Amino acid sequence: MTQKKVLVGMSGGVDSAAAAALLLERGYAVTGCLLRLHLGPEAPLWARNLADAQAVAEKLGIRLLCADYSALFRRQVMDYFAAAYRAGLTPNPCVKCNEHVKFAALCREADAMGIPCIATGHYAQVDQDPASGRARLLRGADRRKDQSYFLYPLSQGVLRRLLLPIGGYTKEAVRDLAEAQGLVNARKRDSQDICFIPGGDYGAFLEARGLVSPPGDFLDTGGRVLGRHQGLERYTTGQRRGLGVSGGRPLYVVRKDLAANTVILGDEADLYARTVWAEDFRWVSLPPQETPLAVTAKTRYSQGETAATLYPEGEGRVRVVFDAPQRAVTPGQSLAAYAGDAVVGGGVISRAE
Repeated sequence: MTQKKVLVGMSGGVDSAAAAALLLERGYAVTGCLLRLHLGPEAPLWARNLADAQAVAEKLGIRLLCADYSALFRRQVMDYFAAAYRAGLTPNPCVKCNEHVKFAALCREADAMGIPCIATGHYAQVDQDPASGRARLLRGADRRKDQSYFLYPLSQGVLRRLLLPIGGYTKEAVRDLAEAQGLVNARKRDSQDICFIPGGDYGAFLEARGLVSPPGDFLDTGGRVLGRHQGLERYTTGQRRGLGVSGGRPLYVVRKDLAANTVILGDEADLYARTVWAEDFRWVSLPPQETPLAVTAKTRYSQGETAATLYPEGEGRVRVVFDAPQRAVTPGQSLAAYAGDAVVGGGVISRAE
């Protein structure tokens, strides 16, 4: 019997390595694919990831190919990230990368080799709705590591060919599995930074592209000047540290006014909103709806979900009214909505009140 072929997106990390190992155990003919997504100051990291991916491929006895998608990544992710910050938003580059680069690249490489399936080491799951035949995106079993929030833009075409082998495992179980296989990266530390901004210095990244706005005023919610900010791009909703102003009480970034080049500061209570609008909403596990829908939703990856009602407003817009106010809802970040463990869909937050 002919083995079913799968192309596994490798990163040099333990999750994708374990995904490849699991698929081999399940009888798949596995090929690894390491995507080079960016060039520059992270070159030492790339060298280590390449070496680790090669060591894993050799240990597992699979072929590893490398494909350079750095030009696409620069256009679709890095340029988007910079432009969104310049527009006063706080973007989520991982969502954009998954939508426009990572999975598109894997599908393209798989198609070129006649491979029907792709796989990654994401903590999420995919199944098929037996009634509608629609592919569903589900949370990962490890709720602390669940990455379904980042995958909502994936199309039905991608989801139908996508395998997520570690979605039913905890992180520790994945490490144990990799260790049992003798994989070099079994205990490799997870990266916490945005991959193209080592150290998380957004300001330096934007300055290098000439995109940091000039200094302007910090205002309180009543319009009183509290001090001077160092460029809108250096601040995000909910930020407290690094403001350099004193109001006699804790102050937080409440919002930014791009037109006036001001940052509005307020109290903790000023950060909360119940109604959130999202644009470019992608329906995932359900077809597009026209009537209100009871969901749970979150506005940041690190949050838990909160009960809410989702109101479709047409042209890719939705309004989500949370049962309880949400803290520091930030335009540019993603909103993801769930029905049980299934991702209903997600979109980019445009405003909140």
